[in-house]
Amino acid sequence: MFWWLVLIVLLCVGCGRGQVQIPATPAGQTLQAWLDAFNSGDRAKVESYIKTMDSTQTVESMMGFGKQTGGFDLVSIESSEPLLITFKVKEKASPTVAFGSLQLKTTQPAMVENLSVRAVPLGAVIESVKLDAAERQRVIDGVAAKLTEYYVYPDVAAKMNEAMRDHQKRGEYDDMTDGGAFAGRLTKDLRDVSHDRHLRVDYSPFKLPPDRDGPNAQDMERMKARMEHDNCGFEKVEILPRNIGYVKFNMFADPVVCGRTVAAAMDFVAHTDAVIFDLRDNGGGDPQMVTLIATYLFDGKEHLNDLYDRKSDKTTQFWTQPSVPGTKVGGAKPVYVLTSSRTFSGAEEFSYDLKNLKRATIVGETTGGGAHPVRGMRMDDHFMVGVPFARAVNPVSKTDWEGTGVEPDVPAKAADALETAQKLAEAKLQGK
Repeated sequence: MFWWLVLIVLLCVGCGRGQVQIPATPAGQTLQAWLDAFNSGDRAKVESYIKTMDSTQTVESMMGFGKQTGGFDLVSIESSEPLLITFKVKEKASPTVAFGSLQLKTTQPAMVENLSVRAVPLGAVIESVKLDAAERQRVIDGVAAKLTEYYVYPDVAAKMNEAMRDHQKRGEYDDMTDGGAFAGRLTKDLRDVSHDRHLRVDYSPFKLPPDRDGPNAQDMERMKARMEHDNCGFEKVEILPRNIGYVKFNMFADPVVCGRTVAAAMDFVAHTDAVIFDLRDNGGGDPQMVTLIATYLFDGKEHLNDLYDRKSDKTTQFWTQPSVPGTKVGGAKPVYVLTSSRTFSGAEEFSYDLKNLKRATIVGETTGGGAHPVRGMRMDDHFMVGVPFARAVNPVSKTDWEGTGVEPDVPAKAADALETAQKLAEAKLQGK
C-alpha cells in the first residue's frame, strides 16, 4: 500500500458556512499550506512553507506575487487525486479568477513538483483534459520543432531536444496525465540543460486562441484595463529628503498604453537633485519601454542596446528617442538603480545599459541573469512554448548578462539597497 492512500476527510479553509473544503489528501494538505503561507504575507511563514514543501519557489517570488494579487480566495476544487489537485482562486485585489494545478512528487515527505496558477480570461471555459501518450508525444514533438527552428543557440537547442527524448525513453513522462504538471516537468528538464530562465512550456486549461500576428482589439482592451488597474507597474513616486527623487516600478509595460504614466512619474522627479530607480521587484517587460525611460536620463543621442535575432540573422539597434513627453531628468544629475536577485529581463537591460554608459550607479544584489527575449508559440489548443529567439549585444561590452546577471557597482543586501543609495546620493550632493 502506498503511503499516500489515506482516508479522505474534508478540511475547511477557515471556518463558517459556505466556504470551500479541501480534501485531506497529500496534495490537498499542501494546497492548504500554500494558501495559508501565501495569504499571510508573513516572510517567516513563506520561508517555512518553501523549506518544508516547495523548493521550486523562492521567498521573494511568493512575497511579490502575494503583494501583486492581494492574496487568493479559494473558489472551488476542480479535481482531486492523492498527488494532484486542481482548483480555482480569485485575487483579493481584483476580479481576476485563476486556475491552479498542484502536483506532488512521489517522495516522502511529499514535496511539490509543479505549482501553476493561470489567470482565466473573461468568458473562457475550463476544459478537463487528461493527457494520453499521443498528446504527450505531440507536445514533445512540437517543443522540439520550435526549439530547432527558433532557439537563439542551435547547438543548445539540439542538446535540449536530446535530453527531452532521453527522459521520454526512460518512461519518466508515462504517468503524467495533468497538463500543468507535464508542462512544468518539461520546463525543468529543458532548463536543466540550457539554464535559460526565459524558456518555458505552458499549459492552458482553456483553449488558446489561434496563432496570429499580434493581439486583437479585445486582447488590447484587456491588457489596457489590466495595466491601468496596476498603474502600469508604478508603485511609488516621491521626493526623499535632500531633494532626491524616488521611483519604484515593477514592470516595463507597453509604452503605447503606459507612456502617459511614465511621463507623469518623470515630471514629478524632473527637478530633483538626484534620482533613485527601484527595480528590486521588477521582472522586466517591453524593450521599447526600457528605451523610453532611459531617454529621460540623457541629453543627447545614445546607443543603448542591440538585439540579434537568430532565425532572421538580423540585428536591431536601440537608441534613445529624439524626444519624450514631459520633462527630462537630463544627463547631469546622479542616478542610482536598485537591484535584487529577482530583478530580471528588461529590468536587467535597463541596469546593464546605464551601467555600461556610466550613467547610473547600480546598488544592491546581482540580478537574475535573463537576457534572451522570448516569444510564445502555440502548439495546439492547450500547449505553448516560450522560446528565447534572440540575444542582447551591448554596444559597449559586446556581450550581455545571460546567466551571469548584472553585478552592482555597490553591493548591498536588497533590503538595504535604498538606504545605501540614499547615503551615496547625499554624500555626492554634499560634495557638490
